[in-house]
Order: sequence, then structure tokens, then C-alpha cells
Amino acid sequence: MKWNKILALSMAAALSLGLLAGCGGGTASQPSTQPSEAQESTTPDDSNTEATLTTVEEGKLIMSTNAQFPPYEMVADDGSFEGIDVEVAQAIADKLGLELEIDDMDFDAALLAAQNGKSDMVMAGVTVNEERLQVMDFSDSYANGVQVVIVTEDSDIATVDDLANADKIGTQRGTTGYIYCSDTPENGGYGEDHVTAYDDGATAVQALLNGQVDAVVIDNAPAQEYVKANPGLKILDTEFANEEYAIGVAKGNESLLNAINGALAELEADGTLQSIIDKYIPAE
Repeated sequence: MKWNKILALSMAAALSLGLLAGCGGGTASQPSTQPSEAQESTTPDDSNTEATLTTVEEGKLIMSTNAQFPPYEMVADDGSFEGIDVEVAQAIADKLGLELEIDDMDFDAALLAAQNGKSDMVMAGVTVNEERLQVMDFSDSYANGVQVVIVTEDSDIATVDDLANADKIGTQRGTTGYIYCSDTPENGGYGEDHVTAYDDGATAVQALLNGQVDAVVIDNAPAQEYVKANPGLKILDTEFANEEYAIGVAKGNESLLNAINGALAELEADGTLQSIIDKYIPAE
């Protein structure tokens, strides 16, 4: 049912980049630093020659995110940011000899910040789709994300196919879950009238608990956290979609994109990338 839509997105992404990638979401706060012009940072590459990176602020790597997407990004008790994306971003910044700065905002704003050059990159569990490929460039994939369905334990919705009978489906605004669900039935969706978009996953889950929606479509990792914290909820056994996460940068910033991909390759080769993921999502 969903697969015609997902296959179409997969083929479009594959033709453009040879990869797919993600989602994210949360509460808004505006970036504290928004320079009007990008500056150039000089960073040594693997051959010890000087490579010029175009960044928003010299010496910094500014990451826009939505810190309401555990375990990829979240706010720690002390007010700092933590999670898979945060640690991967820090490791990339270290590789490039730059200082990492994180700007927390809602998911749509995080995408726009990178797209419009207000941040250097966006990491918020972002998957690549055809629409995003038109306005941004994306790194190689660094993590896998699975879209799942959360329902109440007494729900009549037992499989993904049963979503067609749901009166209201909750999603996070701007995510691929929202894109899939709000599309027309002819394209494998349920129509905008049957979908309610929320600013973050936590609000969508609260709406489910309050009986305002019949189900929530969201990424598996945060879904596990929400179900653990809220008795009476469960995740359907059937996956809604399987995607890959990537890092978004302003379209045409090839020097930064190549540097990020080079850093990711090194982090994957030396095991750092997997160790970060395992820290937050232990293998079952």
C-alpha cells in the first residue's frame, strides 16, 4: 500500500544522489548567530595541503537542529545538547578543525537555515526526498531510520493497512511521515484531511494519549522513547517505511559537502560512527 510511494521516492533519490535520507522535529528557538555573509575557513585535508571551506562563520561549523528527537538530538538536564547527531557533528567538526555551534529550532526552520545559508548544515534525523533534493545537497548516509506507527494498547489499528480506516493520524510537521501520510490516496497516502501535523513528536504523542488522533507515525528511535515513557501505548509490528539519514547543506557548497563526506568516511572506517550509534541505540 505504502510501497508505491516509497519506491518512487527511493528511485528519485537514488537517481540524484544514490542515497535516501530523513526526518526530525521540535520546539522553536531562533539561532543566536545569523551572519549575513558566509566566510571562508581554512582547514587542512588528508594530504596536509590547505583546503578552503565555505562556512557561515570563520572557524565554526554551525549545525541547525531540532532537539526534540531522542536519541538523535535532545536537551540534557544541564541544558546542553546530546544525542547521536550531536556527537557525530562534534566528531566531524573535530576532523575539520572547526568549533561546533548548535542552533535549536523547529524542524522546518532547521531545514531552511541550512538551505538559506544561515547554518552550515542541518542534522535532525533528516531523510532525503525528491522535494528536498531540489533545494539542498546531502551527504552520504550515516544512520538508518525506520518509520513506525504508535497506537494505544486497546486500538483497533493492528497493522499499517488499518491506518486507512483512521479518522486522524498524528505526525510531526515537515517530516517524511507527514509527507507520506498527507499525500493523496492515489499516491499511497491518506489525504491532508486525515492528518494532523504537530511541532514535535512529543506533542503528537500527547494528542494520541488525549484521544485527539488515532495513531502517530514517527521514527522508530524516538517512538521507543515515547512508548517507554507513556504506559498504555505500543508500536505496531509492521514498519511504515525504512529510510536513511543524511546531513543537509546549502545547494552548491561542494567544498563543505566533500569535507563532511570525507570526515564521515573516516569516522565509519575507524568505528567511531558505529560506536556513537551503539551508545544510544544498543543492539538487541
